[in-house]
Amino acid sequence: MECKVTFVLAMVCSLALGTLAQYQPETCAVVPAKRHNCGFPGVTPSQCAEKGCCFDSTVPGVPWCFHPGAVDTPSEDDCLF
Repeated sequence: MECKVTFVLAMVCSLALGTLAQYQPETCAVVPAKRHNCGFPGVTPSQCAEKGCCFDSTVPGVPWCFHPGAVDTPSEDDCLF
């Protein structure tokens, strides 16, 4: 029984760490000219959010429903401690 518990804990830990390693922070602060369309004409903010996208209708002539951009995080070499 103890061996099974240890195995399950090891699996849970490895899955959790694997999920954290794949996570990349995203932001909706995307320059309007660099927005990639995620919606369709007439998409509502809630429909856009359901797709995991960002909505901003304040800038005419660019996609209002767009994919979030990746957050630039400095590498460990760039950090000054």
